[in-house]
Order: sequence, then C-alpha cells, then structure tokens
Amino acid sequence: MATIDFAKIQELAQAYLPAMTRFLRDMVAIPSESCNEEKVVLRIKEEMEKVGFDKVEIDPMGNILGYIGSGPRLIAFDAHIDTVGIGAPDNWDFDPYKGFEDDECIGGRGTSDQEGGMASMVYAGKIIKELGLADDCTVVMVGTVQEEDCDGLCWQYIIKESGLKPEFVVSTEPTDGGIYRGQRGRMEIRVDVAGISSHGSAPERGDNAIFKMGKILGELEELHTRLKDDDFLGKGSLTVSQIFYTSPSRCAVADGCSISIDRRLTAGEDAELALSQIAELPAAKAAKARVGMYKYDTPSYTGLVYPTDCYFPSWVVEEEHPAVQAAAEAYTSLFASRPRIDKWTFSTNGVAITGMHGIPTIGFGPGKEAQAHAPNEKTWKADLVRCAALYAALPTIYTQKEKGA
Repeated sequence: MATIDFAKIQELAQAYLPAMTRFLRDMVAIPSESCNEEKVVLRIKEEMEKVGFDKVEIDPMGNILGYIGSGPRLIAFDAHIDTVGIGAPDNWDFDPYKGFEDDECIGGRGTSDQEGGMASMVYAGKIIKELGLADDCTVVMVGTVQEEDCDGLCWQYIIKESGLKPEFVVSTEPTDGGIYRGQRGRMEIRVDVAGISSHGSAPERGDNAIFKMGKILGELEELHTRLKDDDFLGKGSLTVSQIFYTSPSRCAVADGCSISIDRRLTAGEDAELALSQIAELPAAKAAKARVGMYKYDTPSYTGLVYPTDCYFPSWVVEEEHPAVQAAAEAYTSLFASRPRIDKWTFSTNGVAITGMHGIPTIGFGPGKEAQAHAPNEKTWKADLVRCAALYAALPTIYTQKEKGA
C-alpha cells in the first residue's frame, strides 16, 4: 500500500511550476478552437511522453489519453483542450496567443478554460509516477476535443465506442478553488413559425411570421420566470439567443421566422419537459410552431462524425460519495483547511460522463469560471501547483478509503 507523503507531493508540484508554465504557454500559443485541435494534441503527446507516461494514444475522434499504472481500479482526469475564439481583438490588452506571464498569473486564450487543467494533470502524472502513487489503480489523463462546440460529445464517444468506464472522473474545468459536484444541464432548442408572403404595401394579404413569433417571444419571457428552482443547482432558465427570418424582400411580408433558445435545466427537468413547455404556449399553439432540438454533426479534426442531439442533462453527485470525500480529504491533508463544496454555473463534459452514463464526476481545476470565454483570460500559478498536488494525491486516497484503510 502506497504511503502518501503530502509534503513531498507539494514540494514536487512547486518544483514543476516552471515546466507547467512553459507547457501551458506552449499550448496557448497554438490556436485550438473546436475541430482544429490537432496541433495542440500533438504538443500534449510530446509532453506526456517526456514526463514518463506509460502509454499515450490518440483515439479516432482525436482525444488524447495518457496512462499511468496498471492496477485494477481505473480513475480518469479530464481536460478539454479546445478553446473558443478570441472575439473582438480590441477587447484584449495583450495578444491572446502570445499571452503574458508575471509572478502570479499566466494570460492567454485557454489558460482558465481549460488548458491550465491539462498542464496540472500532466505534471500530476509525473508526480504519481515518481512517488509510486498508482500501485492499486490505472490513472488515465484525457485531453478531449470539441467540448466548446458540443459538451460531452467526446466522452459519449470514449465511453460508448472505446469502452473506457472509470470509477469516477475528475473534471479539471476551473472551480475557483472549490471542489464541485454538479451543474445544471442545457438544451439548444429551435422554434419555427411559417407565414405567407405578400407585398409589403398590402400586408393584409399575407400572414406575417415575424408578428406570430413576436407573440411567442413575449410568452417565452414570462415562461422563464416560472421555471423550476432547486436548492443546490439553482433555477432553470431560458433565453432567446438567435432570430432568423425568410422573406422575398425588404418590401414583403415575412413567410418564415425561427429562433434559437438556450435552455438551462435544473434538477428534475429533462428534454421532454422543456420542449413541451414551449410547444404548449398559447401563442405557439396558435401559430402551429414547430419546436425541436438542434443536432450536432460537425466532423472532428480527424474527420470523424458522431452525431448527437443538443441535449445535455443536469447532474449531481452526492456530497457523501467516496470520490467527493476523497477529494475533500486530499484537499484538507495538503492545504490544512476544509474545501468549499459547490457546483459549476456553466456546462461541462459531466453532462455525458454523469448525466448520460452515471459515472460520477467531481471537479477541481485551476482558474476561475469568470475567466471562461472572456477577453484577457488568465489563470493563477498557485492554482496550477495546488491542482497538480491534489490530482497526484487523490487516486491513492480514494483507493485506500475504498479498501477501508
């Protein structure tokens, strides 16, 4: 049975900060928006091999998996290594790909969301290997693709097609220093209304789809106010995020109008409920609106297409779950304080890992949620060190707790 030397783990995590920093800055310097992650995946492969992972492979979707140990208990760590775009360049105070570094922070696109998690994961793997902390388990560090486009798609593929089913997964999405155990789900919904065009000088001859949709919009705004609330996950929500129309010209009555809805799902809400709530609105029924889900079928950078509905269920792991308790024990043993146990505001790969497949997900990751998708994104060097240390200690703590040690 491995003995955990928490002081040594912390010492090594701190010693590897310069290497973590260089690695993170290298990843940031490689643009890696969803479906264009190949170059950053190859850079991660290089680092995993350099620090001594036992096996490194890239699956047909393009996810990278690095293995340490060969024990019977399988534990996974996840970092999505795609990023969103940079948005308006004028909103950045520095080049988002060159980034910046000072004594406290590292700046650049992807530092908090969420290549910082990958930097901590790889060097946690190095510590695990050096200190022999994987005697009873196999640890797999997974860098996943297309998460920003379609959260969880990568893990749908990994679980269903590759057959990788760990006992639990640590998501290294940013957690503001807390240990997270749930999130609201989400859906991407489309509503379509048909009309009849006519010349704009005689609108009474037609049936204006935009006016019909306008009545639905008012009822959607009101529906948002009465969606279900949950003590832990919070309130369900909806917002209209896009609007489209069809019309023969600017001098004609619109014969089609469509909207996109971002629907956030709290505990007890699912796809059937969310769709029916919209379809049953009086204005939607009067307009004979079509209400449905978007589908995602964009090829990964390898060319693989793995279609899925844009439905990403909410999920919660009980605070008493052994994985949550092991993470809390690792935190307390390393940092001499009790962690904050909380939830994400945004969505993560946990929608597939836990929400669809029932494999527990816990979260502990460098950076802050508020940095995600924002200009001037940054993460904190102290977070990289803390996360590397906790990731290194967690597998042994978990397996020993499960044995009753």
